[in-house]
Amino acid sequence: MRGVETVLFLVVVATVVATFANRLRVPAPSLLVVAGVVVGLLPGVPSVEITPEIISLVVLPPLLFAAGEELPWRDLRAVARPVATLAVGLVLLSAAAVVGVAVAVTPMPVGMAFVLGAVLASTDPVAVTALARRLSLPPRVQALIQAESLFNDATSLLLFRVALFLAIAGGAASWGRTLSEFAVLAGGGLLVGAIIAAGAFVIRRHTEDPMVETVVALVTPYAGYVLAESVGASGVTAVVVASVILGTQAERLTTARIRLQVGAVYQTVVFLLESVVFGLIGLQLPTLVRRLTGTTAWWPLQALAIAVTLVLARLLLVFVLSTIRQRRGGGRVSWQAPAVISWAGARGVVPLAAALSLPLTALDGTPLPSRDLVLLLTTAVIVVTLVVQGFTLAPLVRRTGIALDPADIRHEHFDARLRIAEAGLSHLEHLAETESAPEFVVDQLRQSWRARIDRIRTDDSEDPDGMSRFAAYRVLRREVLAVEGAELTRLFEQGVITDSTRRRIQRLLDLETAGLGDDPAA
Repeated sequence: MRGVETVLFLVVVATVVATFANRLRVPAPSLLVVAGVVVGLLPGVPSVEITPEIISLVVLPPLLFAAGEELPWRDLRAVARPVATLAVGLVLLSAAAVVGVAVAVTPMPVGMAFVLGAVLASTDPVAVTALARRLSLPPRVQALIQAESLFNDATSLLLFRVALFLAIAGGAASWGRTLSEFAVLAGGGLLVGAIIAAGAFVIRRHTEDPMVETVVALVTPYAGYVLAESVGASGVTAVVVASVILGTQAERLTTARIRLQVGAVYQTVVFLLESVVFGLIGLQLPTLVRRLTGTTAWWPLQALAIAVTLVLARLLLVFVLSTIRQRRGGGRVSWQAPAVISWAGARGVVPLAAALSLPLTALDGTPLPSRDLVLLLTTAVIVVTLVVQGFTLAPLVRRTGIALDPADIRHEHFDARLRIAEAGLSHLEHLAETESAPEFVVDQLRQSWRARIDRIRTDDSEDPDGMSRFAAYRVLRREVLAVEGAELTRLFEQGVITDSTRRRIQRLLDLETAGLGDDPAA
């Protein structure tokens, strides 16, 4: 199956899978991996090979950027200390645990077991963000899970480089060199990310062309990743830092209309790339199994043992750290939040990219031992974590009871809308008192804002048909806008207006319709 055909096939499959995932209320990445494995097992399906360049240079940067933009700086600061602990301590503990288990249950040498441990040591930001995106987690828990997966790359990448050096050269690693390399990876990634964010901010701040802004937004993560990797720093860290910085400046970057366009483009790009990469992970597993047929029949048990080891190591450290922290704070020791944090440790795109980048031979020219087994076990563990943890994370969140109450979310939403509407009305009253604007314009806007406040305040009350007043207002206003759209089409078809006029007015109607939110009848 050629590359273009594979991508198109995966996009079609992803669209179907996403539809069923929404209806079944299960995470699409987990369902995509299952679909990929099933398709890969069908007779006659060609083998699928993934190159590291496709993952690292094409797929990874925009997905990391989108994940970083979803992480608020306020919440990130609140969890900075536990994130730093997990990003270093948990990566080291996970790697050590995998090394021990791999040496015990697989035929690979210690050096390659170290490589496998380094590859699987860190959680994956793309997978974790995709799985947690629809869960109503408390802000602190959500930020901790996402931030840990985003900022543990420097530690895991350093471990991987040291392990790879030991495996292909057979020498001993220098502690001084290791520490300096870690400083370059982490510090260089931070610096490059800040520089890229500053450059993107300046460019987007001084342009009002939607096309240019969209291109800059799409190019930014690639520029950060490539520049960081070219100077020996962590490309993942650079992209994450740039996305967090730009995410905090979203309202200052551009206009509302351009933000809508850039957001729509990015959502489409993220959907397509996630569809392709998670589908490819599932498709590749049967290919790797066929390649190793006859050499080892125990790989399913080996992969399961390693996956269980990763979960247990994460459970151990998270619960120990959480217990210590809760006792120091004098509060009651609870298990709910640590359980969710422990279970949200899926592996995904980043470990796969690391495993694919393994060289075929050592420095002396001999084949790298157990390379295919490392790649097979890595892919199998990724599939296991995405499927098992992906399908059970939401039920666990419901069982623990830490999810935000939908009623509280609605109350927060309505309260915020009421506050900002009252702020707008207060400003109009100030303009009227100071006569800073035409009186008839202020009166017209004041009536509109008072009507808005009335709709918000009466939103919880219901009419005899059981529909809230605001919902009824949205239905009626959407109906009127549809009538206007039909009249616009009629005018165009009768030759009264040009296509240019039709498109401009249709965009205004679309923006106004989008401002009403989701259709309650849908």
